[in-house]
Amino acid sequence: MPRRVRSSSFSLFCLCALTLAAMTQTVKAETPSAVPTSQRQVMLSYAPLVKLTAPSVVNIYTSKLVRQRVMMPFMDDPIFEQFFGRSYGLNRQRMENSLGSGVIVRGDGLVVTSAHVIQGADEIRVVLADRREFSAQVRTLDKKTDLAVLKIEGLTDKVPALELADSDAAEVGDLVLAIGNPFGVGQTVTTGIVSALARTGVEINDLNYFIQTDAAINPGNSGGALVGMDGRLLGVNAAIYSRSGGNMGIGFAVPASMVRAVVDAVEQGKKRVVRPWLGIDGQNVTPELANSLGLERPAGVLVNKLRALSPLAEAGLRIGDVIVSLNDKPIDDVSALRFRSGTLPIGSQATLKIQRAGKAETLTFALMAPPENPPRQETTLAARSILAGVRVANLSPALAEELGIDEADSSGVVVLSMRRASPFGLELIPGDQIVALNNTRINSVAALQELLQMGADRWLLQIKRADRILTFVIGN
Repeated sequence: MPRRVRSSSFSLFCLCALTLAAMTQTVKAETPSAVPTSQRQVMLSYAPLVKLTAPSVVNIYTSKLVRQRVMMPFMDDPIFEQFFGRSYGLNRQRMENSLGSGVIVRGDGLVVTSAHVIQGADEIRVVLADRREFSAQVRTLDKKTDLAVLKIEGLTDKVPALELADSDAAEVGDLVLAIGNPFGVGQTVTTGIVSALARTGVEINDLNYFIQTDAAINPGNSGGALVGMDGRLLGVNAAIYSRSGGNMGIGFAVPASMVRAVVDAVEQGKKRVVRPWLGIDGQNVTPELANSLGLERPAGVLVNKLRALSPLAEAGLRIGDVIVSLNDKPIDDVSALRFRSGTLPIGSQATLKIQRAGKAETLTFALMAPPENPPRQETTLAARSILAGVRVANLSPALAEELGIDEADSSGVVVLSMRRASPFGLELIPGDQIVALNNTRINSVAALQELLQMGADRWLLQIKRADRILTFVIGN
C-alpha cells in the first residue's frame, strides 16, 4: 500500500512538472525575454503624472482677527451684571492663521478648496506651485458640501487647471494620487487606491457622501486634489479618520460630480448653490423593513412624508414607496438620495425608480428650486418682549436651503439674527427654530407676535438647535 501511494505521488509530480514546463515554453514563445537596455525599462514612476497635475494644486494660507472678551472674577456677580450688563469686559485681539490646499479648476484662476479651510478668514493668500503668491476672494462657500470656490486676483496669464473626472466611473482598487500641503511642509504627493465608494457614515458635511482612499492624507491636505491615473480631478480631499491626528490610512474626498455642481453654480453667476427640492421625508430601509416590504436587500429610501407642492408628489410618488434609484444611479440610503439629487441641474427632468407593493415602477419628475412658501415675513420683535431685538422669519423650503436646515424641519419660525445681548440671558444663533412658547406650538411669525403681546409673568421658551431641544425659563 505505501508503494502505491509513492508511485501515485511520483506520477502526479511528473504530470505537474510537464504541465509547468509546457506553460513556461508557451509564455517564452509569446513574450521572449530580453535584457533591459535603459533605466526607463526597469523603472515604474508616477513622475509624468505628477508633472502634469501638481502645478494645478495650490497652498492656501488664511488669517483672521479673533476678538476675545476677558471677564474678571467679580464680573460674574449678579449685582455687577445688573449695572454693567453681560457685555462688559476687557477686549483682546489676536491674529489666527491656518493653512490648507486648493485645486485650480479653471485657467483664469478659479480654485476649489474645503469650506472649513477659509471659513471666517479676513485674508486669503494662494501660493502657486511656481511659488508666486496672490490674494484671493471667496466666490461661494457651500457648507452642505464643505466646498468653497475662490478667485485668484491679479493673474496676468493662464494657470494650469485640472479637468474634472466622472467620479461615478471610479471603482474600488483604482490607483490615485493625493496632492496637498500636509502640516505646512510644502506640496507633497502620496499614492494609494480607492478603498471604498459612496461612504455615507462619515458625518463630515450635510450631504455625507465620499470617496474613501488609503493615500496618505494629513492635516493641511484639506482642499487638495485626489487625482486619477488619467490626470483628472477625481475628488477634493476633505478629512481623515484618525485617533492621533495623523494619517491612519482612511481619508475621504468629496466626489468630482459634486465639485462640478458647485463650480457650475459659480460660473452661472450664482452667489450660492441652489439644489433641487424633492419635498419628501424618508428613512433608510433596514433589514427588518426589507423583510416586511418584500425587498431583496436592505437598501433604498422609504417615503414617510410628502410635502405640499412636492414635484415628486405631482409625479405620482406615494407614502410607503421605496426609492431605489435616481437617473439609474442606485439609492442605498437617504444620504445617497441627497447627494444624487444635489448634483442635478434645476430645470431639467429626472427619472426615479421605486418599489410599490412589491412591483417596480418608474416616475419622471421636474427638478425645481425650493419654493418660498410661506413668505418669509422677516420681523424684528418688539423691544418690550423677552425676544427683544431678535429677527425672525417664517421658515420655508427656500429659506431652509439657504440656512442649511434639514428639509424635514422646513416649517415654523426661525431666528435670523440678534441685534443685541438679551437682558434675560438668552443666547440665540441664526438657524435656531422657535418650537413653542408657554407650551403653545409656534407655526408663524404672526402667531409668535400675538403670543408675546399677551404678556406673562413666566415664560417657557423651547428652541430647536440642530438635533437638540433647548428650554429656557424666564421669570418667576
